[in-house]
Amino acid sequence: MKLTDEVAVVTGAGRGIGRAIALAQARERAKVALLARTAAEIEAVAKEISAEGGIARPLRCDIVDPNAVLRAFAAVEKEFGPVSLLVNNAAAFGAIGPIWEVEPDAWWRDVETNIRGVFNCCRAALDSMRTRAKGRIINMTGGGTATSFPNGSGYATSKAGILRFTECLSDSLAGSGVLVFAMDPGLVRTAMTEYQLTSDAGRTHLPGIERLFVEGIDVPPTLAARLSVEIGSGRFDRLAGRMLMAARGDLDLDERAIEAILAADQRSLRVNGIPAERPFVRE
Repeated sequence: MKLTDEVAVVTGAGRGIGRAIALAQARERAKVALLARTAAEIEAVAKEISAEGGIARPLRCDIVDPNAVLRAFAAVEKEFGPVSLLVNNAAAFGAIGPIWEVEPDAWWRDVETNIRGVFNCCRAALDSMRTRAKGRIINMTGGGTATSFPNGSGYATSKAGILRFTECLSDSLAGSGVLVFAMDPGLVRTAMTEYQLTSDAGRTHLPGIERLFVEGIDVPPTLAARLSVEIGSGRFDRLAGRMLMAARGDLDLDERAIEAILAADQRSLRVNGIPAERPFVRE
């Protein structure tokens, strides 16, 4: 079992990608804490894990609330022990359309959920991870991380910010034994993408999403789930601070491919043509 003795926290674990990740990690014998705002969903996932012989604890939590996050992590540590694997999967994408049409509060809510939520959970996990000199964090990116996402600017801005945050945090933790990764799960049919497909705003401003599904560009959530297990196992430790992509065949990366990514300084947020300078990285 690849995650035996790991204590994992998965946010947004009640459905979609988060549910698939929680199930996959539990099957590899991690003890998994399931965080989400909807109690019924994570309770159902916990029962599913228990029925398979795994160990899980559902914890209702709003990740935007730092005190709620601290209480949740304290409860996990009390029951399972210190968190050694964190997957920041919970996200919001409700503001669809050009900024002169979307509600400002809805736009900001996407950014706050996606960035502040990740910040809060990382901060809550890092005390024990740094003390023990052990831990891995996976921050989920998504559409708009590396390219423009017209009419999805709040989500795209936050996801690009998560990649930069991952790089900054990884460099800040250099030599500490704690590693941070970004992961793009690919296009997955979830409640979020269903909203893009069926809402008036989605049909008006994101018509290309339906075309992607028709063309079969989407992938199952199990790809991201399997990749989270491999990252948690340490297989991709050399790529800390960079983005792994579930839909681009990264499960099959070998040492030669990893070396090529590092040599070309890929899977990071860079401006084309400007060489990376990392004067602040601790050696």
